[in-house]
Amino acid sequence: MYGAIDIGGTKTLIATFDTNGKMINSTKFMTPSSYQEFKKKLEDSYKYLGSPDMKLVCAACPGKLDRNRGIAIAFGNLSWVNIPIRDDLEIVFNCPIIIENDAKLAGLYEAHELGSKYRKVLYLTVSTGIGGGLITNGKINKDFEDMEPGQMLLEHDEKLQRWEHFASGKALSLRYHQQASEITDPKIWYEIARNIAVGLIDLIALYTPGVIIIGGGVGAHLEKFKDQLMEDLKIYQNSLIEIPPVFKAKNAEEAVIFGCYLNIKDSDDRSNY
Repeated sequence: MYGAIDIGGTKTLIATFDTNGKMINSTKFMTPSSYQEFKKKLEDSYKYLGSPDMKLVCAACPGKLDRNRGIAIAFGNLSWVNIPIRDDLEIVFNCPIIIENDAKLAGLYEAHELGSKYRKVLYLTVSTGIGGGLITNGKINKDFEDMEPGQMLLEHDEKLQRWEHFASGKALSLRYHQQASEITDPKIWYEIARNIAVGLIDLIALYTPGVIIIGGGVGAHLEKFKDQLMEDLKIYQNSLIEIPPVFKAKNAEEAVIFGCYLNIKDSDDRSNY
């Protein structure tokens, strides 16, 4: 049996899978601000699932990771820093642990759902912040495993700002005093599309993806601003930059947890050679 943990800034989801990728059981809890309390809740949740024997567990973490040492350097919206997450989770689950960035795992799952039609898939999550991953030939591209697109510096309101400071879900909530799900004004969606486009065109020029998938809380409403987004992107199109198709994430809520399974399966298959 395999295990998957999606550690989010708001909630943490734990799931178990059989070797064929079928989810057996799952549970979730609100992610506490204290890391020590988090570990306790994780232990309780594992017991709630029946303390099953695990062959491998993949933990999806937000932020920056040292994969070789198993350390989460920074957890994004959580204040935890330099956490020995791999060693701590090995104690809880009594099995080897793989750690990976949550946005990369979501991208892995969404790319897998597209099949083999596209060699290079750029996944972008627009939610509290902006994250993303590049999936090449069905694998997380290791050359860009630490990419943080939301941290790009772009000119906005006549000054350099980090992209997620004016184009993320948190930014639009602060500016318009509404969540993405509450916005109905086409003018606001026009501005949102424009703010996403100015950063997305740089990613297109840099990574030349065959397709783009947008997830996250804002991405869940892609149909409300996709036409405007494509119009804005085409403004920048030339003979050197081709605008790829853009799709909404198919399963934004569970993409990370299923991405954990795919990452585990790949690691397990390689270990058997």
